[in-house]
Amino acid sequence: MDFRLSPMHEQIRQAAARLAADFPLAYWRQKDKDEEYPWAFVRAFADGGWMGTIIPERYGGMGLGIFEAALLLHEIAASGAGMSGASAVHFYMFPPSPIVHHGSEGMKQQYLPEIAQGKLLMAFGVTEPNAGSDTSRIETKAERTAGGWVVNGQKVWTTNAQNASKILLLARTSPRREDRPLDGMTLFFTDLDRTHCHVRRIDKLGRAAIDSNEVFIEDLPVCDDEVVGEVGRGFYHLLSGLNPERIVLAAEAIGIGRCALRIASQYAKERRVFGRPIGQNQAIAHPLAKAWAALESAELLVWKAAWLFDNGHPCAKEANPNRPTSS
Repeated sequence: MDFRLSPMHEQIRQAAARLAADFPLAYWRQKDKDEEYPWAFVRAFADGGWMGTIIPERYGGMGLGIFEAALLLHEIAASGAGMSGASAVHFYMFPPSPIVHHGSEGMKQQYLPEIAQGKLLMAFGVTEPNAGSDTSRIETKAERTAGGWVVNGQKVWTTNAQNASKILLLARTSPRREDRPLDGMTLFFTDLDRTHCHVRRIDKLGRAAIDSNEVFIEDLPVCDDEVVGEVGRGFYHLLSGLNPERIVLAAEAIGIGRCALRIASQYAKERRVFGRPIGQNQAIAHPLAKAWAALESAELLVWKAAWLFDNGHPCAKEANPNRPTSS
């Protein structure tokens, strides 16, 4: 078993690290302080074609796999950009996943090239305040009208809604059934029309550069050709992107850990007390070594999960590992 990166993977890693290095920690501190979207960072990665990493080549993307996406986003997070930088690229890749897999050919041809070029920013409207993690209990409804639908409801933690022009929106198109609670929800890819959608920013403790929002939807008109996949099958269309997204999120978290460990180790070498670096003390060295070991093992599981997914094998356990409980 060969654990070395291929030449292509090494090129991806180096390219991501090189681009991200142009945006130092001071850039991200200022963006979070000002709650300002990192557009210069987005443009740099869009110009390199990276927003289309997993979009098929025939729609203007690179047609690469989850392993490559995870590697790219790991390097972004490890650069010090953290979740603000990783999310800025991540949301060009994974919210469009249902469109890639289930959208009509016309929808793909119209929108995927713009997403791959970084020209189209989209919001992701699934979570609701009264549903929590039980998506089957969402209350946003889409009702049939002549030639389309009208949507009413509320979403929360909707990323990018301050700047997005489109939204991938999950709504109930038929009542919830106890025997099949996940049926009857439909995905729409439609305009985030400000005349029908009121967007309110959520104040957060972190990742302030990337906005999270409440969205209040009132009589939003949606056309039939804006349905993604089949009516009533929206939740199942979302599932095609959940495992790969969790793999990539784990890679981003490990990248943050790598950055933190790098900074901590450097400080342990430079900070001197009683005439020697504090890193020579076991109380400092041992926790750093333990953190390194944890990151190494977690990273191995991420690469395994990504390889399994890209090669068509089940990866649910690897993408959703359970944290063991202590007695």
